[in-house]
Amino acid sequence: MKKIIGPMSALAVSALLFFPGPARAARDFSKVKITPVHVAGSVHMLKGAGGNIGVSVGEDGLLMIDDQFAPLAGRIQAALKNFNKGSLKFVLNTHWHGDHTGGNHIFSRQAPIISHTNVRKRLTQTIKRGKRVFKPRPKEALPVVTFDESLSIHFNGEEIKVIHYPTGHTDGDSVIFFTKSNVVHIGDHMFSGMFPFIDLATGGDVEGYTKNVAAILAKIPADVKIIPGHGPLSGVKELKEFHGMLTETTNIVREQIRAGKPLSQIKAKGLPAKWKSWAWRFVNEERWIATIHASLTKK
Repeated sequence: MKKIIGPMSALAVSALLFFPGPARAARDFSKVKITPVHVAGSVHMLKGAGGNIGVSVGEDGLLMIDDQFAPLAGRIQAALKNFNKGSLKFVLNTHWHGDHTGGNHIFSRQAPIISHTNVRKRLTQTIKRGKRVFKPRPKEALPVVTFDESLSIHFNGEEIKVIHYPTGHTDGDSVIFFTKSNVVHIGDHMFSGMFPFIDLATGGDVEGYTKNVAAILAKIPADVKIIPGHGPLSGVKELKEFHGMLTETTNIVREQIRAGKPLSQIKAKGLPAKWKSWAWRFVNEERWIATIHASLTKK
């Protein structure tokens, strides 16, 4: 599968993409456009910078999944108003990272924020990752409704199922199933056509991530539309390719670990040529190998 590169993905390659912090202020969001894409039924996608936003649009109003970065909130609000279907009633967070929750403190003035229990937990913590430190978010940015396993929201003529998939991208990931529209917002359990970022520091795990993707594939119909956390609108074909990449590349690293090879040699050998195009600036081939290695060898 060819990787699609455009204005959004050019911004997405920034190493500041996923996390809040002082350094983020250096980013220039002035040229970011929020572009709506009708997915199916009542569901739309908003592309901008950061995680793809999902929106349910209908007679009950609007439900939004994730809210990207705070500097984009005004443009996101304008895009929501253009649907001309009433006010924002709910905001769902798929996980805690700043490119999905950066606007929480703004959108919480309009609608309650809902997430898995661990999202609220992570947003209240000081999190250290290498030399970087992520401070707790203000009260206004925190989800006010949390759940442990699943919940349903009956909205715009369909049941919207929100299901927690543990130990994947983080320890607080949710996948949202629009049961009538036949759409899934998969969050960062899919980087379409790209090596994923898996946050080992906050409960992520490569094998758990791969298992979750397989479980989602077993659950969804063949003609479903998938809103990935990052990348273009996708379907089962692309998700199967993504799962195949996860499985094969993890097995390659696992076999070399069992053979006693150090990480430096595994990186030097690299991955088969067919996966080279999946590298991108934030998660290149070496970083993906290192992530797999760290996940498989952590105790």
